[in-house]
Amino acid sequence: MPHPALRRLRTAAAATLLGATGLLPSLGAATPAHAATVHVANPFAGAIGYLNPDFTAEVKAQAASDGGTLGALESQVAANPTAVWLDRIGAITGDASHLGLQAHLDHALAQQQGSTPVVFQVVVYDLPGRDCAALASNGELPATAAGLTTYETQYIDPIAAVLSNPKYAGVRVAAVIEPDSLPNAVTNQSKPACATATPYYEAGIEYALDKLHAIPNVYDYLDIGHAGWLGWSNNMVPAGREYAKIAQATTAGFASIDGFVSDTANTTPLSEPFLPDSGLTVGGQPLKSANFYQYNPQFDEYHYDTAMYATLVSNGFPSSIGMLVDTSRNGWGGSTRPTALNSAPTTVDAYVAANKVDQKHFRGSWCNINGAGIGARPQAQPYGAGSPIIAFLWVKPPGESDGDYPTASHPHGDPHCDPNGTQTDGNGNTYPTDAIPGDDIPAGQWFPAQFRQLVQNAYPAFGSTGGGTGPTAPSGLTVTGTTSGSVSLSWTASTDPAGVTGYSVYRNGAKVATVTGTGYTDSGLSPATAYQYTVTAQDAAGNVSPASAAVTATTASSGGGGGSSGCSAGYAVGNDWGSGFTAGVTVTNTGTTPIKSWTVTWSWGGNQQITNSWNATAAQSGSTVTAASQSYNGALTPNASTSFGFQATYSGGNTAPSLTCTAS
Repeated sequence: MPHPALRRLRTAAAATLLGATGLLPSLGAATPAHAATVHVANPFAGAIGYLNPDFTAEVKAQAASDGGTLGALESQVAANPTAVWLDRIGAITGDASHLGLQAHLDHALAQQQGSTPVVFQVVVYDLPGRDCAALASNGELPATAAGLTTYETQYIDPIAAVLSNPKYAGVRVAAVIEPDSLPNAVTNQSKPACATATPYYEAGIEYALDKLHAIPNVYDYLDIGHAGWLGWSNNMVPAGREYAKIAQATTAGFASIDGFVSDTANTTPLSEPFLPDSGLTVGGQPLKSANFYQYNPQFDEYHYDTAMYATLVSNGFPSSIGMLVDTSRNGWGGSTRPTALNSAPTTVDAYVAANKVDQKHFRGSWCNINGAGIGARPQAQPYGAGSPIIAFLWVKPPGESDGDYPTASHPHGDPHCDPNGTQTDGNGNTYPTDAIPGDDIPAGQWFPAQFRQLVQNAYPAFGSTGGGTGPTAPSGLTVTGTTSGSVSLSWTASTDPAGVTGYSVYRNGAKVATVTGTGYTDSGLSPATAYQYTVTAQDAAGNVSPASAAVTATTASSGGGGGSSGCSAGYAVGNDWGSGFTAGVTVTNTGTTPIKSWTVTWSWGGNQQITNSWNATAAQSGSTVTAASQSYNGALTPNASTSFGFQATYSGGNTAPSLTCTAS
């Protein structure tokens, strides 16, 4: 890793050179314009996305070539913002067929509508030794000290010089920094190429963050792989430490990173609506033990991002960090998408195969995946302002190849992109690559067959009266009360251009009701039993939203449980990241007279251990927990409710306990 003094000399030399060529504005000119720039918490909220003219032209040409109904659907893709990939030094200035960075920013200014800012997405992707665990998109720079010097002075410095031009101070620049780099630093150190490259990855990213964070209208987002890569707790925990180490090595520390982006150029679905509980037992085994998941409890990007958010915050990142999801290719629509829960299979492998949205044979498949579809459209605050997931983006432009495979005419390629190839999972199992057959197209080049398939399998589908956007997922799903035979729920309304027409309520993955309001009471339940709920929204165009975050509620005991003692308690897991979780408990006065205080007790079935709590005094002895009301929330009138929460650690299973509530 270069010495800091050497870095300063490089930076000064680069500034002198770039200033002489006119690419670097003088500090005197830049400071006043950027001094007025406000660095907002969510740059995507209240802004419009940049429409890349290069991508728009590719889409329109393909739509015109295909024509008919398919061409009409394809043309709708052009109306969605996508990222600009700076995947080589030459991309900064552009070439005859692709605009350079400065030209793109000029187009962004032209697309601005009045005072509404434009968000320009740019992918910074040229680290020394790039793509160390694969072959499809190896970079141009070697993993050496000389390669790092070139990366800093000929790649990052020129990018920063263009972005710091005061002319572009009003453009919000969202920089996705070095996909796949730090995840490889976490999981692939047994590969010599990755072990060699990792120090240069870390030094290069630290340098990029220092340069880009200094520009007030630039927002820096680090790539965090996807649920099928870092979802295991033994990957997620060291990942949290790795990202914290990078942040702490920068000049601004944690403030240099605005957030994180998952599923970049990948196909892990946003939600698995019929597999909402990775711990659900089938045939005596939890679903996460299925061969497809291999004990990874994060089945989709929603749960992965919320779990990774908690991990990153626990490692020192501020709670204001924003999580982004690349939804450009994770829709999984089409005729193979399951439309209802199939509860008939009696083994976890058969149950998962019958109900999963992700149709890959092997979760680790990544190259030009056959059967994938465009996912949710780019959107700010898809789960509401209170969610850590602040936007859906299309980072990977749909229709651009992931890579080619080795043939006589393609000596540089990756076997994972070979549709006739196979791969293993490390446990002795062999799978097809899932790559689209019939073509061998290098990374980043237009792939017509892939684009057609992505449009045909889009979910939500294109062509609806709602523009195919679909409603946002219901947010804030909460257990508002329980009895021995019922669970009451409420949630925050979804939004949709075509108008939300109703909500579907799922209990343990099976639909139990469709309602038009934002609340539902599920009755006829068994006493002292835990139930998990999710909710989806439907619009007038027939689109269905992603599922809400799941909550778990436990009904009271058959003798009335807490109800016989004047109160009941409902239990709901908020976030579960595999080694820990947060949960909330709603206490309701079920009697006919006011109560002055309450106490909730339960016993864990596993090794759960509470680490902190709020709005209650919680004490744990062995597996037994007692939570008592505080002075300000103990008094409840009949039918009134209050709530408390806690955080806990665990390993193994995390089954919801049965709660007892006693009032006085």
